[in-house]
Amino acid sequence: MISLGDFYKVMCAMVPLYFAMLVAYGSVKWWKIFTPQQCGGINRFVAVFAVPVLSFHFIAQNNPYQMDIKFILADTLSKLLVLGLLSLWAIWKSQLDWLITLFSVATLPNTLVMGIPLLKAMYGDFIDAQSLMVQLVVLQCIIWYTLLLFLFEYRAATILIQNQFPGTTAASITKFEIDNDVISLDGRDPLCTESEMDGIGRIRVRIRRSISSAPDSALSSSYGLTPRPSNLSNAEIFSVNTPYHANGDLGMPFGHGDVAFSYRGSPRISGYASSDVYSLQPTPRGSNFNELDLTTITTSGTSPNWGRSPAAGSRYSRLPSPVKCHQNGENTGDNRKEPISDDVGGKDLSFRDCAKLPAAGEEDKGTKTNQEMPRAIVMLRLILIVVARKLSRNPNTYSSIIGLTWSLISFKWNVGMPSIVKYSIKIISDAGLGMAMFSLGLFMALQPRLIACGTKLAIIGMVIRFVCGPLLMSAASIAIGLKDARLHAAIVQAALPQGIVPFVFAREYGLHPDILSTGVIFGMLVSLPVTLLYYLLLGL
Repeated sequence: MISLGDFYKVMCAMVPLYFAMLVAYGSVKWWKIFTPQQCGGINRFVAVFAVPVLSFHFIAQNNPYQMDIKFILADTLSKLLVLGLLSLWAIWKSQLDWLITLFSVATLPNTLVMGIPLLKAMYGDFIDAQSLMVQLVVLQCIIWYTLLLFLFEYRAATILIQNQFPGTTAASITKFEIDNDVISLDGRDPLCTESEMDGIGRIRVRIRRSISSAPDSALSSSYGLTPRPSNLSNAEIFSVNTPYHANGDLGMPFGHGDVAFSYRGSPRISGYASSDVYSLQPTPRGSNFNELDLTTITTSGTSPNWGRSPAAGSRYSRLPSPVKCHQNGENTGDNRKEPISDDVGGKDLSFRDCAKLPAAGEEDKGTKTNQEMPRAIVMLRLILIVVARKLSRNPNTYSSIIGLTWSLISFKWNVGMPSIVKYSIKIISDAGLGMAMFSLGLFMALQPRLIACGTKLAIIGMVIRFVCGPLLMSAASIAIGLKDARLHAAIVQAALPQGIVPFVFAREYGLHPDILSTGVIFGMLVSLPVTLLYYLLLGL
């Protein structure tokens, strides 16, 4: 039975976090203390220092040799159950997009920021709740967020291939070569493909960023493509960038665990900073184009060399198809096309609204439906390369790996961390939770609406997050054999609000970001009464 003392202990743990969020919200919304650019600086500190150090602090203190195997298996089984059911439905209905979104909503809660203090206050007297939550954080960061990133990149690769190698052409692709400056296929920067075919019909494809990313305009000039000021914005017409949202939705380019924000400020020319979700560089974009797609650039009917010719005696020859540039992503504005009057090599340089790009598993109306794809091993290699590049640019990847490595060494040989290092880490990690909630408050204040996806979808999302997720977790936990306080902790942690990282990915890849944004913001508001209700019911 839950006593008033137990209830008061939970409120003492959670109210300070919500207070930090409220202060941040009021600082922007009511008191106008911070500008969006200043919010970006605060959230950059949170993303690069506070949250990585916080995660390192928790992971380094957790004994990996005393992990609760049943608890981990229950959490893993519940996620695999959701993934399996959604996969069957997605194969049947060709709904990869909704598989990714529903998996994010149902299985990836805010464990690091909300779960650790909440579960420690609720069940800390009966189990080592903090240790259990840290174990889930490690698995979530290393396995489940990587899997989610893999699914997003697979979707992006599918869209790119469908648009640039329609029909049966893609089946002949045997190798993808990816330039070093291509970090992701998310479409935030236009990508170009350069195709070469050998004597027996095998195709080798090079993926590179378009000429818009070249810092030297001489490259474009060499093909007769001289950038000129657009009448739509102050950016060059070849800088096809994610627009800065005047309504306040400024985007978040990187994250870890459950919170990390980096608001975008001034415009940039594409290519001068990394565009991926884990970038250490800010990636503001100021073009007024609405996630446009640079569809075709041709020069005299053949692919330009892009500064590299096939080696003498190469068995590959260039395909006569034009270089194709691709950018997928969400449409964040009105659907408009802007004709460009200049001719390039006798062809019009045209832009197409990316909202019209088919999602994975879909075809444009009136087009061919016999789309084929490269062999699985070819696709797997392509996706693993871009996933590895994104992970390598995330500071939290290193904090998790270093923290896990130190814990393995520390608890194996009973090695203590030097005091000077320990307290240097502690001084930043102590600010981590409060600053994470402060960041969330800033993000909420800059949004035009708390419920961005509409009432119907918001209700469905909340039911999946706070009802279906805990039900599946309880079924998996009972099947594994969890009992008493550990069973209760497993159910309550499944009812935590939506994690931040799935929203970050959804925004970067243009896949239902309004649903995930609503899950983060509105879910945070309703999660405290919902988790308290679960706590009371389970304690009866």
